[in-house]
Amino acid sequence: MEQTLADRIVLVTGASRGLGRAVAEAAAARGAHVVAVARTVGGLEDLADAVDAVDALPGGVTLVPLDVTDEGGVQRMCLAVHERWGRVDAWVHCAIYAAPLSPAGHVAEKELDKSIAVNWRAAQRLVTNVEPLLKAAPAGVALLPDDPAAGTAYHGGYGASKAAQRALWQSWQAETKSIGPRVEIAAPAPMATAVRARFHPGEDRTRLADPAVEAGKLVDLL
Repeated sequence: MEQTLADRIVLVTGASRGLGRAVAEAAAARGAHVVAVARTVGGLEDLADAVDAVDALPGGVTLVPLDVTDEGGVQRMCLAVHERWGRVDAWVHCAIYAAPLSPAGHVAEKELDKSIAVNWRAAQRLVTNVEPLLKAAPAGVALLPDDPAAGTAYHGGYGASKAAQRALWQSWQAETKSIGPRVEIAAPAPMATAVRARFHPGEDRTRLADPAVEAGKLVDLL
């Protein structure tokens, strides 16, 4: 039986497509009010249309067009959430930059810089700004969808930045174990997403997991 998220404020970063969008829809379906953050305005509008079009979805959605590397924008967004709701009950961080695959010795500097900026620095800034909102909730929880790509062939840029992100989350998890918020890390099954398609062009996508199914498993952890 699915657990309700009625009256919960769920922040989803990277909510305009792929797993992030599926998580946003799954949370809204369980009654949460979703604060959907993404750089792609059109994708956010499509998400809002999808939520509004299904009368059975008891939750709602607030759209926040924002690049997560915009430190001032992140601060303003968190301040606005505090002023409106005073808390965030759950945060699912799906924002990611997937650099092109390349041999370790040939990772383009601009791709490495962008990977670090989006996948690690932005995640750390978000932890700084979202943690007080999670602590203000009765039982705040933060969830990072993981990807065990680090150390696999041709994933030197993307994989290294995801490994750094994971290390950040693990440190945060250890630090908050007894005081909260609850910090979770979960690795979804390989999914038919745009990120996966960049890494594995021509792959038989019918053999991959449905993002909606994997999103439901993640939302169960909230």
